[in-house]
Amino acid sequence: MQPLKIIHSTFVPLSLENIDTDQIIPARFLKATTKQGFGKNLFRDWRYEGNDETRPKKDFILNNPEYNGEILVAGKNFGCGSSREHAAWSLADYGFKVVVSSFFADIFKNNALNNGLLPVQVSEAFLQKIFAQPNGSTVTVDLEKQTITINGTNEAEHFEINPYKRTCLLNGYDDIDYLLSIQPEIEEFETARSN
Repeated sequence: MQPLKIIHSTFVPLSLENIDTDQIIPARFLKATTKQGFGKNLFRDWRYEGNDETRPKKDFILNNPEYNGEILVAGKNFGCGSSREHAAWSLADYGFKVVVSSFFADIFKNNALNNGLLPVQVSEAFLQKIFAQPNGSTVTVDLEKQTITINGTNEAEHFEINPYKRTCLLNGYDDIDYLLSIQPEIEEFETARSN
């Protein structure tokens, strides 16, 4: 995984609430076992007419070239529904590094953190301030300081994150990488314990 420290980007506003994992990546696309290639089917049923990717729906935000960036800003209760890890895979494969919402489903949140995608939970009031920004506005997410800032207004809010997962994201570690990074301490503990 790539380390995440500071993400400064325009954002894609998706102000719908209760976006479930079947909307994020429909079940019919869950046949692959690697993380690559899921981005093309992100929000597939909302992006295209029928099952035809040559017919994009003009009114869906991801089909509007004016909206882009590494940050998706979504309505409350993002990632609810089934526990498919593919939802995090598809968002990351599409190019998002951060998802901002006022509430995340727990399983989605853990899947995102395990796959290098940062879920930033903000207050509902702060979320609405982000949605109110004009197209092309930027936000900055500072994982070290655990802050998200609306750059146009300089308004900021602190967000919480599991300290272990924060360390992993800052260093680009998965769980095995983290264990390898503390191998000397583990060996020292085992040596002391065996004496």
